[in-house]
Amino acid sequence: MRSVLTWAVKLLVSGGLLYWLLSRVDRGQLWDNIQHAAPAWLLVALALYFVMILVSAWRWKQLLDAQHVSTTFGHLTASYLVATFFNNFLPSNIGGDVIRIGDTAPAAGSKTRAATIVLFDRGIGLIGLVLVAALGATIATQLGDQEPFDPLWLWLGLGGGTLAIAVTLTQPGLIGKILTPLRVFHQEWVDERINQLLASLEKFAARPSALVRCLLGSVVVQVILVWFYAAIARAMGVPMPAVHLAVLIPMSFVVQMLPVSVNGFGVREAIFGLYFAKLGLPRESAIALSFLGAALIMLFSVSGAFVMLARKSHAKT
Repeated sequence: MRSVLTWAVKLLVSGGLLYWLLSRVDRGQLWDNIQHAAPAWLLVALALYFVMILVSAWRWKQLLDAQHVSTTFGHLTASYLVATFFNNFLPSNIGGDVIRIGDTAPAAGSKTRAATIVLFDRGIGLIGLVLVAALGATIATQLGDQEPFDPLWLWLGLGGGTLAIAVTLTQPGLIGKILTPLRVFHQEWVDERINQLLASLEKFAARPSALVRCLLGSVVVQVILVWFYAAIARAMGVPMPAVHLAVLIPMSFVVQMLPVSVNGFGVREAIFGLYFAKLGLPRESAIALSFLGAALIMLFSVSGAFVMLARKSHAKT
């Protein structure tokens, strides 16, 4: 019942926000923006998204190599494609992480180790995301543009996230103490997982260069995502400066992480609409950009389904 209630609330939030937004815009203009988008620029956007997947797989491999987990770049790329499919066609983005953990657990020797790597990949990815947003907001402010997000808060958030990762790496014993109360459930099982976690943290601490490469990869991923949306905006003739997309896109992904909607629908469109309105741009363009971006990502992620079917077919043979 609790699960049903949770999803009912998420559906209500997504549906309610979409209804509220669509009732306050010119739907004819919205559809016209989407309908007349230039196909060539949409193909450029899809190509950029594929490059983003490749960089994401490379970033993941840096962390696996730091843990001495042997796996191929091709295997990780295929896993990322399948994970992208699950993220976009399940009512949660956790499914993709489960796929990635399951695909690397055999090589890692344990699911705990594989999960630690994926969590670090997520955490460093979030740092890169906020860094791009902070730089974009700072540049926009320096250019004299009106920026809805205060750069100071973004830099403070970046500092807090970086500090949290630094403490996790330099004070693994503290992490162990925080997790100690979990032993009440099953002492031996929990102790084994904590020990595996701490061992993984020690390996990461011993390979700071791998973490730096992962961070650089995260920044590149966010920049490519900005280009992805910039290509869509160009396809629709939306005059959205790239420097503002560098703030809007990362921050919209942060907001979508809140478990209050179905895959960010409604929440994402609301953020786009509010941001565009602050810049004096029409909400129709904002919602069209959000819808078309989500549609292209879902279209691309279908490739993950074909990869998954090919893997199953290969396994049977």
